[in-house]
Amino acid sequence: MCGIAGQIGPEGFDAERYRDVYEDMQYVLRRRGPDQRGMYIKDRAALVHTRLCVIDAENGVQPMMFERGQQKFVLIYNGELYNTEQLRDELAALGHRFETRSDTETLGRAYMQWGENAVERLNGIFAFAVWEEHTKKLFLARDRIGVKPLFYALKGDTIIFASEIKALLRHPAIRAMADETSIAELIFIGPGRTPGSGVFRGIEELEGGMRAVFTADGLTKSRYWELCDREVGDTYEQAVENVRALVTDAVVRQLVSDAPVCTFLSGGLDSGIISAIADRHISGSGGRLLTFSVGYRDNRKYFTSGKFQPNSDDDYIKYMNDALEAEHFDVTLDDEQLADALYDAVDARDLPGMADVDSSLLLFCREVKRSATVALSGECADEIFGGYPWYTDREIRAREGFPWAQSNALRYSFLRPEFARALDVREYTARRYGDTAKGSSVLPSRGADERRMREMVNLNFKWFMQTLLTRKDAMSMYSGLEVRVPFCDHRIAEYLYALPWEYKNRGGVEKGLLRDAVSDMLPREILTRKKSPYPKTHNPKYLNIVSARLRAVLSDESAPLLTVVRREALETLLGGGDSTPWYGQLMTTPQTIAYFLQVNYWLTKYRVDII
Repeated sequence: MCGIAGQIGPEGFDAERYRDVYEDMQYVLRRRGPDQRGMYIKDRAALVHTRLCVIDAENGVQPMMFERGQQKFVLIYNGELYNTEQLRDELAALGHRFETRSDTETLGRAYMQWGENAVERLNGIFAFAVWEEHTKKLFLARDRIGVKPLFYALKGDTIIFASEIKALLRHPAIRAMADETSIAELIFIGPGRTPGSGVFRGIEELEGGMRAVFTADGLTKSRYWELCDREVGDTYEQAVENVRALVTDAVVRQLVSDAPVCTFLSGGLDSGIISAIADRHISGSGGRLLTFSVGYRDNRKYFTSGKFQPNSDDDYIKYMNDALEAEHFDVTLDDEQLADALYDAVDARDLPGMADVDSSLLLFCREVKRSATVALSGECADEIFGGYPWYTDREIRAREGFPWAQSNALRYSFLRPEFARALDVREYTARRYGDTAKGSSVLPSRGADERRMREMVNLNFKWFMQTLLTRKDAMSMYSGLEVRVPFCDHRIAEYLYALPWEYKNRGGVEKGLLRDAVSDMLPREILTRKKSPYPKTHNPKYLNIVSARLRAVLSDESAPLLTVVRREALETLLGGGDSTPWYGQLMTTPQTIAYFLQVNYWLTKYRVDII
């Protein structure tokens, strides 16, 4: 993957005067692209790129220029196209002659041929910018599901954009500011974000499935893709065959790389499917797959079974590895190390995040990067196939509000009085929940249950899944590791959205359809295993560490956290008061404490002015 950034100013703007700014923006994106750097500066335009070499290292240098007659296009691109060969064949038939094997050239020629509509032909994960030198138009686009990030800020008749917020903040025109809406995002929504929000005042994110055009007339955004309900007449048996074909094709497409490839292996269904398909494909070509698992020191000693995590991963990882021809590596994390990395995780995300759920992935990716450049991971299968408990539990799914954040009272209790008077948590979250639920595509013929299930999928797609994708991208790219997510193939999402819930939950079994589609690929123990969330530490040592660190923050009267959050509420949290999960199944009391450590660090490190 890569990092991109740029600025387009008004007529008469001299971008060359800001070269040192663009070099600074490029420098902070170096982790996303440690292998190569490039820059285009001409007249009012500046485009910046940092590259992680995965395919055609020698010839994929960016920015990449394309000329046709008097037309000149300049492209910077972050991502991967998984239908590169098909697009190349189609473009070659239209007269294009290719000079490289890179998907960057394929994307550039696709834009030359089809303009803004080229995005509708792409299968991949991407964020890119094209500057049309001849028309003075900037085109921006993000992949359908929002796997790769793209933030921007409008400053009068200027746009500044980047893969990461930290790059935007290096520009003198952009300050790190937080207003009441920012505080509401942090306390009411965090670690999630309202779609399109950058949390910092004045910073926005182009949503997945959207494209934008910036000209002298301003910025115009449009949606080119979203989940749409439709009639699918497939029998259950046909659905099983189609899911198997779609998932297999998605995994195989995403194995293409000139750099070493591996898979994340948790012992669960989703990572097991990806690893099984990858193992068969790679070993069939004479290679050997690498698999990686993450665990925590002494976790087996302290693990206790619960509703959301009935068993630990260790035995299931072994079952899966015994069925593969892969070379396996275990990464074991220590609790002190996990707590220390909470702050690196904020640096990676540019915002407070999922606490040690983030920092553990960051540390894991750091170790994986020693052996591989590309990894495949099982994120997003639960959102698409209906694997979360809030899909299958009728009582949970009948409740209004985001099912992974039923903690309004707890969240509100932390606000200082001046913010509490100005902000209404119920109104803030209810409006966002309601707009998304009502905006779900549902055919009029659907019954109440089918309508609700499509609302649930859309809510998860727009909100919960985006938090996980942000986590995945930020934590992996911090170490220059490209992590691909085959279940985010838009063809899978489109097909599954339209299928009846009884198919997905076949026989009352979570993800029953997916299990049937891969029934011959996996060991029985994996195939029948109940969903278990991303592994976290159960060692009480971790709670002690983060508690001590938060107490140290509270001992400092000037701690910026105390300008937003009530000291009394934090002391209650430290005393083991309200144990309501903060976010989903993973963020319980230790993670909530760690989240506030991250908030304090973020306010300090980013020098956030609260206005």
